[in-house]
This record gives sequence, C-alpha cells and structure tokens, in this order.
Amino acid sequence: MTIENRTARLTILIDPRKKAVFERLCAAEDTTPSQVVRRLIREYIEQTSGRPWHAEDEPVPDQRGKHAGRK
Repeated sequence: MTIENRTARLTILIDPRKKAVFERLCAAEDTTPSQVVRRLIREYIEQTSGRPWHAEDEPVPDQRGKHAGRK
C-alpha cells in the first residue's frame, strides 16, 4: 500500500457547536478529526466512483490544482 501525500489543505466552515461535538466524538474514539475526514472523503470517492480508491491510480495535481500527469 502506497503512503498518501498529505500536503493539500482543505478549509471548511461549520457551526462551532457541530465542530465541538465532532471533536469530542473523535477523541472518544481515540482518532483525530483529520483521520475521520480523510476516511469520509475516501468513502465518498469510492461510493461515487463505484471503485476502490487507489491514490497511485489518480493523476497528481500540480500547484494550481490541474493534473500534471501520473507519478
């Protein structure tokens, strides 16, 4: 299994109360909010695309978010 490149940042705005509950639930499961969000995004990609997620199969976006080809 390839280690994913985790250098892209995703900023979202949510209700502060929802954020507090989310962080509390993550802590109760001994996981981080980032881990949960990465898992949810991966599951969404798999559900929507109809195939398992394999980072090495996807084009690598360049600094401007455009695909620069495959690794």
